[in-house]
Amino acid sequence: MAKTKALRITLIAASVGIIGILIASSMGVFSSGPQETIVTTDIAERRTITQLVSASGRIQPEVQVIIRPDVSGEIIELNVREGDFVRRGDLLLRIKPDIYQAQIDELNAILLTQQARLEQARATMLQSEVEYLQAKQLFEREATSQLNYLQASNNFKAQQANVRAAEFQIESARAQLRRSQEELEQTVIRSPKDGTISRLSVERGERVLGNAQTAGTEMMRIARLDLMEVIIDVNENQIMNVSLGDTARIEVDAFPNRTFEGIVTEIANSADITGTSAEQITNYKVKVRVTTPHNLNQGGRELVSLSSNENPDSGFSPEFKPGMSATVDLLTKTVHNVVSVPIQAVTVRNFANDPAPADTTESLAVNENGTPAALASTNGNGRRGNSEDFRRVVFVNDNGIAKRVQVETGISDMNFIEIIHGLDEGQEIVTGSFRILSRELSSGSAIRSR
Repeated sequence: MAKTKALRITLIAASVGIIGILIASSMGVFSSGPQETIVTTDIAERRTITQLVSASGRIQPEVQVIIRPDVSGEIIELNVREGDFVRRGDLLLRIKPDIYQAQIDELNAILLTQQARLEQARATMLQSEVEYLQAKQLFEREATSQLNYLQASNNFKAQQANVRAAEFQIESARAQLRRSQEELEQTVIRSPKDGTISRLSVERGERVLGNAQTAGTEMMRIARLDLMEVIIDVNENQIMNVSLGDTARIEVDAFPNRTFEGIVTEIANSADITGTSAEQITNYKVKVRVTTPHNLNQGGRELVSLSSNENPDSGFSPEFKPGMSATVDLLTKTVHNVVSVPIQAVTVRNFANDPAPADTTESLAVNENGTPAALASTNGNGRRGNSEDFRRVVFVNDNGIAKRVQVETGISDMNFIEIIHGLDEGQEIVTGSFRILSRELSSGSAIRSR
C-alpha cells in the first residue's frame, strides 16, 4: 500500500515538471535568441525604367475598301483573284447589263414620244394664239361678244401651259435616262485605289444585290497590305498613360521570338463597354502602326531585300495577314538613372494602429513638392486615429533586422519600380518570399538572407 502511494506521488510530480518545462519553453526561457526569418534580398540600384502598357489585338490594314455593287445582277466577268495587286481604275468585274440596256432603250423611246408631244402642243398653242389675236381685234371693234374673246384668251393660256408641261415631261424623261445610263455604267466595277485583293467573296455567275441607299452584297476588299496596324483594347485605368506618337514593341503570334516596331497613331475618345452591369469592362481602341518594313511584295513593286532590326543578317521581311493576333507593349514614359527596386519588394502596410513616431527614423510620406506630408492624427493613447491608413513600404535589411521604410513610388516596367523618396542607392532590401512580405514580416523581425 505504501509503495502504491509513493508511485502515485512520483507520477504527479513528473507531470507537474513536464508542464512547467512546456510553459517555460513557450515563454522563451530556453530559447537561445529570436527566431530568424529566411528571406531573399536585393540591392537598390539606379536604372533606366520605361513604363509599359500591354494589350492584345489583331493586325488590320490601315487602308481597306469594301467593294459593294450599286446595281443588282449576275456577275458575267471576274478579272481578279484573291491576293492580286490592282491599280486604281483597273477592271475588277462586270455585272450583266441587259436589263439596264433595255431600260435605256425604253427611256429613249419615251423621250422621243415626249418630244413629239411637245411639238404637237406648240402647234396647238400657235393655232390658239391666232384665234386669240383675231378675237381680240374683233372685240376691240365691237364685232364680237366679250364671251368669245374670253374663251379665245383662256384657250391660248391653256395651250401655253400644255407646252410648259410637255417641256417638263421631257426633262423628267431625260433625268430618268441619265439615271439608267449611270446604272449601266455601274455594271462595270473598277478599282477605286491601289491595293491588294485581301478578300474575294464572289464567283463568276453569282448574283449580287445592290442598292444605292443600303449596303449591297460584299464582293471583295481592297487593302494596302504594306501599311498594317494593330488595333488593341487598352483598359480605362491605363489609357491616360498612352499618347499619340508613343513607340511600341509588337509581338505577333505567327512570328515567335521576333519583336517588331510600331507607333501609336490614333486613340479612341469613345469607350467600348462589355459585360454585365456588375462586371463591366471599359476599354478604348488604340491603333498602332507597324513601322518595321513588312509585306514588301504587296505594294505593287518587286520584293526589296531590307535588313530588319530583329535579324539583320537574313534580310527578314515579315508577311503579315489581316486578322493575325498580336501583343503590343506601349513604351509610354521613360526615366533615367533613378533608384529602383524589384516590383515584388514593394508591399502595403496599415499604419493606423502604429504608435505615433517619436523621431524621424521612419521615412515619411512626401508631397509633390518633396516636403514630408503630415502623419495621421493620434488619439488619446498615442496611436493614429484612422481605422485604415495603408501605405507603400519596403523592408530594409539593417544588420539582420527588418526595418520598415515608407516609400513613394513612380513608374514601373515588367521587373522594377522607381523609388522617388524613402530609399537610397545601395541599401539592401527584402524581396521575398511573397507570403513573408505580404503577411508575416514586420519591422524589427530578425531576418537572414539566403
